[in-house]
Parts: sequence; C-alpha cells; structure tokens
Amino acid sequence: MTTAWTQRAWGVLSLFLIPVGGGIPAGVLLARSRGIGWAATSALYFISDCILAVIFEPLLKLLILAGKRAPRLGRVVDRFRQSMRAAGARYGSAAGPVALILIAFGVDPMTGRSAAAAAGHGFFSGWALAITGDMLYFLMIMFSTLSLNSVLGDGTWTTVIMLAAMFAGPWLIGRWKARRAAAGAA
Repeated sequence: MTTAWTQRAWGVLSLFLIPVGGGIPAGVLLARSRGIGWAATSALYFISDCILAVIFEPLLKLLILAGKRAPRLGRVVDRFRQSMRAAGARYGSAAGPVALILIAFGVDPMTGRSAAAAAGHGFFSGWALAITGDMLYFLMIMFSTLSLNSVLGDGTWTTVIMLAAMFAGPWLIGRWKARRAAAGAA
C-alpha cells in the first residue's frame, strides 16, 4: 500500500542511498521541502544504513572468502585488515567501541564495519558501531544543513556549500594539523 507520505519519503531515501555522504544535504533539504520532520528524516537515514549493511556485509564476506582461496587476494585482504587496525589505533584502542564509532563518523560506515570486523566484531555489533558513528555524522550534517539553509534560503547553494565543507573540511583540518605539528617540531 502506497501512501502520500511513503511516496514523498522514497525520494529522500533514494538520496540517502548515494554512497560517501553526498546525498545527505540534498536529502535533508528534500525532506524539509516535502514536510518530513527531522526525526522521520533521521529514521529514513537509519533505514538507508540498514540497507547498506545488508548489501555490504555479503560483499565483505565474499572478499574474505576469496582471499583464503587466492594467495594474492589473500595478501590484499591481510593488508586491508592491517590498515583497519592501524586506523583504529589512531583513535585509541583498535578494538574499542569508541574508536570504531569514530572511524565510521570520520570516514564512512563501510570502513567502520571493516575496522569492526578486523577487530573481531560480528555482524550485529560491528554494524551497530558503524551505524552509530554514521548516524552521529548524519545528525551533525543534517542540523548544519538546516541551519545554513535558514540563513541562505537557497537549497542549491546550501547543498553546494555543505558538500564542499564535507569533502574539503577533513583535508583542510589535516593540513592544519600537519602545519601545527611541523611548527611544534621546529
């Protein structure tokens, strides 16, 4: 049964399914224009994360299985596992839940889940950590998008500015940290 609300929500969910977070600002603004509140918008984003889990998990398992059968791919899988542990170590204890949530927050839920798998977490606990980090990221971007749009009043410019901030922000912060570290070493 299709209702008017589900028809309005489907477009928002479709934007949230775009990988790497590019659909968040556009999806948030589309939800607002369609009269979908922030709580329902958050629920739609959570559903998109659950869909991602159902699609990504079998792909991850197939890659690990194929790595056991093909030595070259096995080395790639082992290096990936090592890089996930190293990424976790940057945030604290590699197996710690806070570190894994921060990985998902800072990168994306697939990387968060991969790091959780490398740390020994199963399907439910691994995805719970990854989705928690991704939902925190979503909430930050959603409220920033809504705030910026209330100032600008233009959804197109809001989306462009938010996307630029989402992609350039981490790079700029990394450069700033590198400069501070270099200045501190000198």
